[in-house]
Amino acid sequence: MRRRAQIAFLVFLLAFGWIVYRAVDVQVLDNDSLRADGVAQRTDYRTIAAPRGTIFDRDGNEMAITVPSTSIYADPRAVLDPAATAHVLGQMLGLDPTSEADLTTKLSDRSTSFVYVQRFVDDDVADAILSLRLAGVNGVSEPERVQVAGGLARNVIGRTDPFGTGAAGLELQYEKVLRGQDGTEVREINNNGRTLPGGTRTVDGARPGTDLVLTIDRSMQFQVEQALIQRVTEVGALGGNAIVLDTVTGDVLAISSVRLDENGVPTVSTGNMAAVEAHEPGSVAKIFSVAAAIDSGLANESSVYEVPGVYVFDEGTEFEYTIKDAYPHETEPMTLHQILVKSSNIGTMLASMPVGTEGLHDYLVDFGFGSPTNLDFPGESPGSLRAASELRGSEKATITYGYGFSATSLQLAAAVNVVANGGNYVPPRLVMSTIDDRGIEWDAPLGEGRRVISESTADTLATMLTDVVCSGTGTRAAVPGISVAGKTGTGYKTQDNGTYVKDDGSRAYFATFAGFLPADQPRVTILVSIDEPNPQSRDRFGGTAAAPVFAAIARVAIQELSIEPTPGDTGCPAGA
Repeated sequence: MRRRAQIAFLVFLLAFGWIVYRAVDVQVLDNDSLRADGVAQRTDYRTIAAPRGTIFDRDGNEMAITVPSTSIYADPRAVLDPAATAHVLGQMLGLDPTSEADLTTKLSDRSTSFVYVQRFVDDDVADAILSLRLAGVNGVSEPERVQVAGGLARNVIGRTDPFGTGAAGLELQYEKVLRGQDGTEVREINNNGRTLPGGTRTVDGARPGTDLVLTIDRSMQFQVEQALIQRVTEVGALGGNAIVLDTVTGDVLAISSVRLDENGVPTVSTGNMAAVEAHEPGSVAKIFSVAAAIDSGLANESSVYEVPGVYVFDEGTEFEYTIKDAYPHETEPMTLHQILVKSSNIGTMLASMPVGTEGLHDYLVDFGFGSPTNLDFPGESPGSLRAASELRGSEKATITYGYGFSATSLQLAAAVNVVANGGNYVPPRLVMSTIDDRGIEWDAPLGEGRRVISESTADTLATMLTDVVCSGTGTRAAVPGISVAGKTGTGYKTQDNGTYVKDDGSRAYFATFAGFLPADQPRVTILVSIDEPNPQSRDRFGGTAAAPVFAAIARVAIQELSIEPTPGDTGCPAGA
């Protein structure tokens, strides 16, 4: 008995010693760690999303805004029955069986304290879910990105991903500016994962993002989009682009891209095709070849050339290539003025030959071809312009009238704007200013311009291009009562077989009209391109497919910007 008592006493002593040790360990030695574990069990840290900066048009109208929206989330540690909870949520949110199964898996993972059930839920649905008071299921108000006016200018604004990060367009380009700085919030929760009354506090406040003020005019953008959709529908085209630039500043007042959707219906594209797709410009490029000839002092508008209807390169060799004018004619004398008004391919080639391939290449570079504009728009194409030394045979001729190099619609509009702007290149811009979180507005700098041609050369070209509209290939771009200068361009699109002719013998067209008004004191430069109009229709050319849209958009610009003709300007003469 005595031995048993000793053993019992020893066991008791050891147990008591262990209890004392654990008490000391818990209360003293491991106090901080255990306290942290306790705090972790009853607290939840959440990120406070910073309000994303608003995107405005040039007049302060909202284009893309952030609004509060309810997201449903869960704490799997507090969910009592993952499968049943997922089924209830699936029924209320309209989840398919696969999504419901995925949600069950997420709710069963007790290694995490936070999973999204669904973000940006309709308010009525969110209220109904939260009223059920499902264990571990809560709602949180988060900022949701919304484009106003049905996605107006979405090709430029772009989009954000489901977590509010810029994924395309200006939302991506200016992500660091727009997103702001997130904050942190701490919540005290009970065993069911619900917030205790008064148990929420902010550790770090969120700092709102910076607002963008675009150069876009919202009203003009809408009307340009609608005019382009209408014309693409009328001519049975694949799509089209339209751009309106402020001649002096280079501000993009409107820029639209239209494409057929999966149902074959023309709709505003989600991509800014006017900046990211390049095509051979066709006869619009004759402006730059003629400009080079005049500016170099090698020609004037009265210079005369004997222009044949057909010109053959490398005749009798494997490299033989025949150039034809747009209309059949015998060899005839043409002034440079007539060459541009009638859009003669061969005449343009003859007039620009003295400039030389190197010289013409240098002018094209100065006009902005071969490199992207300063917009730095995501995915913007530089087009293509090979070095003069790489051109062979007929390539030295075709480049003079718009084949052998490519450009985006934006590059082409900016190049035509050189003539409108008295010979100066002004880089286009889309952002006019920014507004920081203190409400201070900061003007965005204008791009650095450069002189490309002399003012007198630009004036001469403007006169010639006015006659293109009044009596040449661009008569359908005329606007009554005000002078318009511009140029048509009808380019063939390269096919998969490497030629301009499809296997069935047909062609695909890219029809363009670019110009400015008023011709003698320009306010706006406008470009319209129609991609693949019906090749069987007469409305497949720059002067028939694109010029009417130019005229419609010009009327919009006149109204929106209160453009008036200069004294004495009455537009094209009667009977022209």
